[in-house]
Amino acid sequence: MGLNRTWRPQLTVIGAGGLPQPGDAGNVLRPATTLALSLRLPPTADAAACERAMTQALTADPPQGACVTYESTGAAAGWNAPPLAPWLEAAVQRASQATFGREAALMGEGGTIPFIGMLGEKFPQAQFVITGVLGPHSNAHGPNEFIHLPTGKKITAAAALILADHAERER
Repeated sequence: MGLNRTWRPQLTVIGAGGLPQPGDAGNVLRPATTLALSLRLPPTADAAACERAMTQALTADPPQGACVTYESTGAAAGWNAPPLAPWLEAAVQRASQATFGREAALMGEGGTIPFIGMLGEKFPQAQFVITGVLGPHSNAHGPNEFIHLPTGKKITAAAALILADHAERER
């Protein structure tokens, strides 16, 4: 699962127009179908080259005389976090133990947060801890997205402990 969420490209249909509901569908030709696609790229992929390849793949040779158009809403490069410095890894583990009562779960995640990549380019020696406040039954980026307050409080406390460790280290 980790490889699929970070290092393998993933194409998903995230929206569709022109399709009837399954119970109303018939064996007929429709005049048009519109799909919204999301393509997650490996962090080190060239986003502009992938965008050109996507355009070529979708429009070069449509079957049966179909007319296919593709409009990109933009391509964004991914980002590959550098390994945690030993002091930060220890601070993250201490903070997780103190707030959640268990080791931190470090994981890669697909998707793009453009400003993180920009920060990584501008400050290549910087250390990053990127986290979120999803908790039980949360639905990230869904219509019922919400913050699980108990998890949010623990994440906030953990971040404060990590910052305190950093401040202590800098003395």
